[in-house]
Amino acid sequence: MSIAGLRVLILGVGVAGTSARLACEQEGAQAVTVDANGRADHLDVSELDLTTFDVVMASAAFAPHSDAIRACAAAGLPIWSEMEFAWRVRRHGVPWVLVTGTNGKTTTTQMVGAIAEAGGLDVAVCGNMGIPVITAGREQHDLVAVEIASLQLHFTETLSPHAAVCLNADDDHTDWHGSLEAYRAAKARVYRHVQVACVYPAADPLVESMVDEADVVEGCRAIGVTLGAPGLSQLGVVEGILVDRAFVDDRRREAVELGHVSDLAHLVAGTVPPYLVTNALAAAALARAVGVDAAAVAAGLRGFSLDKHRTAFVRELDGVSYVDDSKATNAHAAIAAFGGMPASSVVWIAGGLPKGQEFSPLVEAVRDRLKAVVLIGDDPAPLASALEGHAPDIPVVRIEPGDTVMARAVDSARSLASHGDTVLLSPACASFDQFTSYADRGEAFAQAAQALE
Repeated sequence: MSIAGLRVLILGVGVAGTSARLACEQEGAQAVTVDANGRADHLDVSELDLTTFDVVMASAAFAPHSDAIRACAAAGLPIWSEMEFAWRVRRHGVPWVLVTGTNGKTTTTQMVGAIAEAGGLDVAVCGNMGIPVITAGREQHDLVAVEIASLQLHFTETLSPHAAVCLNADDDHTDWHGSLEAYRAAKARVYRHVQVACVYPAADPLVESMVDEADVVEGCRAIGVTLGAPGLSQLGVVEGILVDRAFVDDRRREAVELGHVSDLAHLVAGTVPPYLVTNALAAAALARAVGVDAAAVAAGLRGFSLDKHRTAFVRELDGVSYVDDSKATNAHAAIAAFGGMPASSVVWIAGGLPKGQEFSPLVEAVRDRLKAVVLIGDDPAPLASALEGHAPDIPVVRIEPGDTVMARAVDSARSLASHGDTVLLSPACASFDQFTSYADRGEAFAQAAQALE
């Protein structure tokens, strides 16, 4: 679709808004920006005559219930997400693959990139990391691999990827969507108009139902991933070997080896966790859906490295390990970080922007591994209440907000930890109440840990 001659209202001038404005300039559209941070043309849509615009590009910072979105909807304007805008202004028609899920999006998308590159493709890894997706779609690549969040799926209508996966759909972003049901409905949109393969975790009936109900392009197949032996049209594991029974000529009689679970061993200390194997299988399925050779999977996985701030070892001091899992911005991700930890061995630094989550299941899942908890964040009440209700015997220290919050949290955690313990930053919350990003939060933790003597 050409946007030449259109008057485009851009809500937000962060990465998405800035790249959208540049695309408008290049395509001959008139862009007008709105953002409260003072770097935009206007601070609020109330300053504008909305009837003079043709379309709205809304960044994820603008929730459906925000005043700006409501005003644009009332004016009858089409509202496009960053992803919808990117799809409409793309230039080269190369295949896209989409990765969504409450957790594992970044790792899986980057694994797709590593596997595709090992297979000889020029791949743009984009979305919430790497280059902006609007920019990636307008450059010449062989493949565009997109990490896409529920917030970016909500206003996405025409995007038609070659393949897509929803890794999981736990409780997250209910403050933005308004309900868990609305959040999951947004996640399900990742499977709309898929052309070749809807990839899903075979053990997750919720996600499988999303695939069953999806409006896809004729000929698109459902491809399951499992930690057991794969059935027809599945990828799975047989005696430590990653196996493909989906992208072969005769799925009833044939299977092809993709690699080994041990190809992931360099990413973690100890046993490779199940979620990492699932991520690798999903990434392999997406890459295979666009024609990547089976031999590239093992090569890509062996050369892959995890994103920073995801269960990243920082240092050991006096027999205590310090681990940065700042990327765990929801309860489900935090549970994964506790995998393999011994009983009563974790001093947990947690808290931040709760996003309307219910933390009781998280506390119930990890309480046997807790030694103590250090709470940060402007609003510690939701986590504190869950701890009081489900782990009342665990000591909890509250760190008051302020410029040195992370340094004070790490100092407090050190005083609570003993030889053999782990100080784990796995906040289960967003970072924006006290930090600019989860990366900023993780860097603050690492700096504070390294400063200990």
